[in-house]
Amino acid sequence: MKNYINLLKSNKALMKLSSIQLLCYFGAWFSHMAIFTLLIDLNAPTWAISTAAAFTFLPAMLLAPFSGAIIDMIDTKKFMIFLISTEMITVFFMVFMDSLDYLWIMLFLVFVRMGAGSIYFQTEMSLLPKLLNQEELKLANEIHSMIWSLSYAFGMAISGFYVHYFGVKVAFLSDIFIFLAGLLILLKLEVPSLLTNKNIKIFATIKEGYFYLRKNPKIFHLIILHSCVGFTAYDALIALLADIKYSHILAVPLTIGFINASRAIALVFGQFFLSKYTNTKSLFYLLILQGLSIILWGILQEDLHVSFIGIIMSGLFTTTLWSYTYTILQYETQKEFYGRIIAYNDMVFMGVSTFVSFAIGFLYEGGFLLSHITMLLGSIFILFGFYYRWILYRYF
Repeated sequence: MKNYINLLKSNKALMKLSSIQLLCYFGAWFSHMAIFTLLIDLNAPTWAISTAAAFTFLPAMLLAPFSGAIIDMIDTKKFMIFLISTEMITVFFMVFMDSLDYLWIMLFLVFVRMGAGSIYFQTEMSLLPKLLNQEELKLANEIHSMIWSLSYAFGMAISGFYVHYFGVKVAFLSDIFIFLAGLLILLKLEVPSLLTNKNIKIFATIKEGYFYLRKNPKIFHLIILHSCVGFTAYDALIALLADIKYSHILAVPLTIGFINASRAIALVFGQFFLSKYTNTKSLFYLLILQGLSIILWGILQEDLHVSFIGIIMSGLFTTTLWSYTYTILQYETQKEFYGRIIAYNDMVFMGVSTFVSFAIGFLYEGGFLLSHITMLLGSIFILFGFYYRWILYRYF
């Protein structure tokens, strides 16, 4: 913990970026919870809930080839201001969505909002290697994952109660004000620009990044490895569990809030305690343990109270896997390609997350039990563990 605090104190730009992260991530869960609650309250079909979950990830996948090139071509601070402003505007229009007649408009707003958010994330993660050395970068990635987890824990817990007692419209408005606070901090931030060449054309930049990736297969496999964390994108699974299995016990938004808050607390403590033990050798065991813990959650899922054991266990390893696989990728990437490689990484990661969101709804409607779907997700991590062993043997 001392190392994290010292790094934030010594690097004011990182301190401000982290503060913006905390505010925007925390606020995002208010509208995230409000969207799923609104869809359930409107008796939206299962495919609509799965699509809303998928649209959380789909924009990054579709926009990555262009966003990575744009990040390397324009003024960084102005671009970040534009992206946060876009998120605020889309959340504002969500306030007026009150009928399934507006379903496609609602999904469009989710798409645009998450597209802006994902590009902001890519920009920030491309910026960090310019601000920090390699050891600091590892710590910064861990700080980022803990901030995400903390905001996830408190955001989901508080937003569950908030939406339940104050309604979805107030939740959307609250999100706007939280984003505004983050924007005010960003306006005072001084950061180096990622702009590398004003004269280069966007398609030439995309082509250059593509050939760089082809010449470096190690980076390609590290991107695939990082994407395994996308198999923990089970928001649709949690929403279905809350609605179908546990709604007779507790209100749906409260159930979603409790499940996600419990999971997120485990994400924070897992990162904190596992950081000093995480290295290229232990990563294999972390992947295996992640898989086994998700399988355990699937086994215990029938009983809401007992299932929290599995939920907490499945959260202990996720942020460590995310931050360490991200750090390895950043280590291996040349600085002039940060924006493009981070965007390609996001494209694959979000593609996996999108696939998982759609697959959960598809498998459930196809007759699969939610517990079996959960155990299937866990089994995939065990396969990734052996894939990582092959990467070590082949490239390290």
